[in-house]
Amino acid sequence: MDLLSSILNSMDKPPSVSDGQRELMKKQREEMIRIRREEKEKFCKFRRKVEEKVNLFQQDVNEKRLKFEPMDHVFRGIIHDVAEIAGMTAYSFGEEGYDRHTIIYKRDNPPCEDEITTLRNGEEWNEQKAKELRKLAKKEAEECAKKTKKPSKIIPKTNYQMKYQHLIGTEVAKEAARVTQTNKNYGFVPSENKNHVRSIEQTLADIQSKKRQKLDHQSNFAAGNPDH
Repeated sequence: MDLLSSILNSMDKPPSVSDGQRELMKKQREEMIRIRREEKEKFCKFRRKVEEKVNLFQQDVNEKRLKFEPMDHVFRGIIHDVAEIAGMTAYSFGEEGYDRHTIIYKRDNPPCEDEITTLRNGEEWNEQKAKELRKLAKKEAEECAKKTKKPSKIIPKTNYQMKYQHLIGTEVAKEAARVTQTNKNYGFVPSENKNHVRSIEQTLADIQSKKRQKLDHQSNFAAGNPDH
């Protein structure tokens, strides 16, 4: 014990705090408490103002959105909290530290996707202008659909018989139209043409038969059988 006591006594003791230092530390604590109290009071006061605005906004049937000026994220958080308690929806738009602001919407009048996209792009939203643009887009889509739709039956604008009547004559045009009419038995080729084709084939067969007979006759003659 004597050894331990001697070691402890030989160690340097912590520096003592003077009365002036203690007074300074006390003032610093009191200042921090005061600042926190003022901040808390400021946030409570701001919350009460937001609640009053939201209540008036909720009672006004003509207003669909309530826009707040740009502010720090702490105050925007209070607005979001008040809106959620009131059963409304809140969105924040803009650049942080520059123009970040909050807009509250009633539950029965939520923002459309076009409005959210427009505001997030930093552009102003005009509901009337948006309606006109939607009508214009719908009209253009309908016109485009009509243009791309294929007609069920193509009807020629002019009659070639009347168009070329001065060149081929009326009777020739009528005869050409009659000949090119569909034939039930042979498709688009008239039956008379089919008969002509068969007669030509028969003629060719007869010619080939006569040539064979002539060759046979010459062969028999050369072999010494002229009677055959």
